[in-house]
Amino acid sequence: MSTRAIVLAAGLCSLSLVVVGCRSTGEPSPTAPIVPAAQPAFSAPRNTEVGAPARTPRGQQQPNSKVSENERRSVGRASRVVPLALALVGAPYRWGGADPRGFDCSGFVMYVYGRAGVSLPHGTAKQYRLGTPVARKELAPGDIVFFDRLNHSGIYIGDGRFVHASKSGDAVKVARLDEAWFERRWVGARRLPVTDRQSRSDD
Repeated sequence: MSTRAIVLAAGLCSLSLVVVGCRSTGEPSPTAPIVPAAQPAFSAPRNTEVGAPARTPRGQQQPNSKVSENERRSVGRASRVVPLALALVGAPYRWGGADPRGFDCSGFVMYVYGRAGVSLPHGTAKQYRLGTPVARKELAPGDIVFFDRLNHSGIYIGDGRFVHASKSGDAVKVARLDEAWFERRWVGARRLPVTDRQSRSDD
């Protein structure tokens, strides 16, 4: 073999090695982006906040505040109205009376609530038109109870009892709702917020 042929054969061999080397280093290049390309698909959920719906309980706090307000007023009636009513037990009955010298039934209610900061008219029918109606089973201390076609009233003090200015010749006393006379003549009850002032004319 001539020298020219040997050189030519060596050159062809070197060229084939270069071509093989380019292919071996070039083959991974199409597959290399595959792994990174899958990465962004898993990072997207990180932007979603699972805790966001947890704000909904904030809307449930408002009824609680309303309940607290009702409880505060209920405590106000019990702590202010009931002691005032009980302190007058034994005061004489007087027709048209509305002070400790003598009370009729609506005058007694008017006086007690007046001392608690709530102005009421004198007269059971007028008092019955005020406040919020209360079912007998839902009575709370301080509610006003009415009997005998709105001819009689008193102040509920709890445990089925109420204070009232009874009748001529008698005095302010504690009675029970389940006594026969009151049981048969029950009309209803009203609830007044002791924190609100209510002015009514005694016409």
